[in-house]
Amino acid sequence: MEVTITKDTKNELEVLIDNQTIAEIVRVYLNQDSAVKLGVWKKEHYSKPLTLKITTDGKSAKKALQDAIAKAQKDLKKYSDEFKKAK
Repeated sequence: MEVTITKDTKNELEVLIDNQTIAEIVRVYLNQDSAVKLGVWKKEHYSKPLTLKITTDGKSAKKALQDAIAKAQKDLKKYSDEFKKAK
């Protein structure tokens, strides 16, 4: 998976990412954070990577992204453990 930061200010972050599934998971977790004012992605063309845009208030956009990824990883670990128990 390739990730490229195209804009990085305190309250705004734009990232090119080539995995739509990961971008959607991150978007969902970003939008659960009250400091995130905008957490969206758009895809200009199917052959190009999509752009994930984050705008925040009260926390840096990079911190919001890190928090969203950490929460997603924690939840995925929990689901993985539950599946292992179900065997």
